[in-house]
Amino acid sequence: MAEPARKLTFTFAEYLARERTSEGKHEYVNGEIFVMAGGTPEHGLLAVNVASVLRGQLVGRRCRVYNSDVRVRVQATGLATYPDVSVVCGPLERDAEDEDSLLNPVVLVEVLSAGTEAYDRGEKFAHYQAIPTLREYVLVSYSRRRVEVLRRNEDGTWTLLDVRESGVAELASVGCSLPLDEVYRGVFDEEEAS
Repeated sequence: MAEPARKLTFTFAEYLARERTSEGKHEYVNGEIFVMAGGTPEHGLLAVNVASVLRGQLVGRRCRVYNSDVRVRVQATGLATYPDVSVVCGPLERDAEDEDSLLNPVVLVEVLSAGTEAYDRGEKFAHYQAIPTLREYVLVSYSRRRVEVLRRNEDGTWTLLDVRESGVAELASVGCSLPLDEVYRGVFDEEEAS
């Protein structure tokens, strides 16, 4: 007896229905659903450190910092994903098909990992570039003290700012800075965590 055919593509509505009942997070792209791997303690600490630094600098301003529990949807390409950190300034724009997905991040941050680095730098960045409000895409290295800021220029091109060791990554779009000493606090040395 032949096995029933497995469904290979899903509508966004089907993805949302599955996501609402799932214990884990999934990314949706081109009709396919992909399990998002859990992170390491270092990955989680890097994301929290970045979110904490940004939130501290954005208090009292019309910007909000979100963690990886908040889904971002790229309407132009259909991608639905959970960036490690998202910053939205001004009114929050929600997706008409999913009120839990935000559409208008100004800054997106991904903490790289060995398994996701190529995707985060390549295909995912290509999707993110289609978000009209996105001004800066921040990549945080998992293996050494390095933060890369990809900044959208007025003409739509992107400029790379590569900051290493004890430098400070400037986020012009939100008027914030990411001192690498704060971003990497406690990450490579257990004793630093105190």
